[in-house]
Amino acid sequence: MAAATVATTLAACGGGDSGGGGGGGDSAENEASDIGITEDSIKLGAHYPLTGVAAPGYSEIPTGVQAYFDFVNANGGVNGRDIEFVYRDDAYNPTNTSQVVNQLVLEDEVFAIMSGLGTPTHNAVTDFLNSEGVPDLFVSSGSRLWDDPEEKPYTFGWQPDYEIEGKIIGQYVAENFPDAKVGLFLQGDDFGEDGAAGARQYLEDQIVAEETYVPGNTDVRPQISALQAAGADFVLGFNVPSYTALSQLTALQLGYAPQWFYSNVGSDPVLVGSLLARFSEGAVSDASLLDGVLTTEYIPGVDNPDNEWTQLWQRVWEESGQEGELTNYRAYGMSQAYTMVQALQSAGQNPTRDDLVAAVEQAGSEWEGPGFSPFRYSEDVHAGYSGMLVSRLLGEGSEELTPVLVTDNGDAEITEAENEPASPPESGIPDEEPIN
Repeated sequence: MAAATVATTLAACGGGDSGGGGGGGDSAENEASDIGITEDSIKLGAHYPLTGVAAPGYSEIPTGVQAYFDFVNANGGVNGRDIEFVYRDDAYNPTNTSQVVNQLVLEDEVFAIMSGLGTPTHNAVTDFLNSEGVPDLFVSSGSRLWDDPEEKPYTFGWQPDYEIEGKIIGQYVAENFPDAKVGLFLQGDDFGEDGAAGARQYLEDQIVAEETYVPGNTDVRPQISALQAAGADFVLGFNVPSYTALSQLTALQLGYAPQWFYSNVGSDPVLVGSLLARFSEGAVSDASLLDGVLTTEYIPGVDNPDNEWTQLWQRVWEESGQEGELTNYRAYGMSQAYTMVQALQSAGQNPTRDDLVAAVEQAGSEWEGPGFSPFRYSEDVHAGYSGMLVSRLLGEGSEELTPVLVTDNGDAEITEAENEPASPPESGIPDEEPIN
């Protein structure tokens, strides 16, 4: 398995402030307070598809996490401790995920797991992590599986879950396309099921067809043909980026041109554009097929260079010295890393694993960061962001069509967010007070 370890020492970076982004540090001495915590380091672990079919895009997320942790370490770390980030390749295979997470916990002895990517992959390890008492924070998936405090007290989501995204999409379509005949194009797992459940709350009477695909089967002609035959003139997709490209190319071949709405997961225009070019062997050279496609957003994207958070991420990325450009996936990783630093600061100077969990539950709903909506964290709720906005893709950018909309699961109403957008601190590093 491919592995990467990031540990930037203060000496190497010229950092001299033992408090740094300390978040409430005081004159008490640092102690080795739990597994993965030493006097001068905190070890965190993660799993991603660094290779395989899911690697495009998703393999960039840990480079963003790494860049932000390097930035924090260069400015004093968290309470004088450097963050050491160990991430391993699972190739988006649940069997591999079990192996590498066992290695991270039992051999690498990480303090916590963060940002583990994928619904089927991460679901393979939540029972193990919870039985071992390992904090399992900010899963890179919008499944509702991560919001189960009674059965999985150590696991927390991060991004808006697919059900509330489906609700927000469903309401938008019902209000703005009331006569549309809606077809659903769904990944055949919790991702598609949760998204469809949310959308159906508003679109049940408009849906004329529902088609699912099995990840790995790249022939979606039967599904797209069925949507066309059903007369669907509006297609809502809960799918990953490769199936956005496949569905677009198949529809082009069939002469099928409905209005498309892809959930946030499948709508990155830069990545989808590169996949379109690859899958079509150059017949389609860019993301122009996506012009006019509707989608959702919950954190700033790189297509908005005037946003203060995007400017911070650009600065962090340039200072990291890594190859390549800042992408939406790297910005996603930096956003998660920012939240992780808030959690570590809130857990106190010499935290235990249970202190870290308590910090998210007790302080998480008050944390401000790049997200457009508030977090929902509490002792009873381990779900992440509460909302998003609807936008339209134009080239490699987008235009906002709604204000930020927030809701909760079930029949909770959808309302406009009341919070004001937060600006990043001047230092680029949060400064949270410890809960104790």
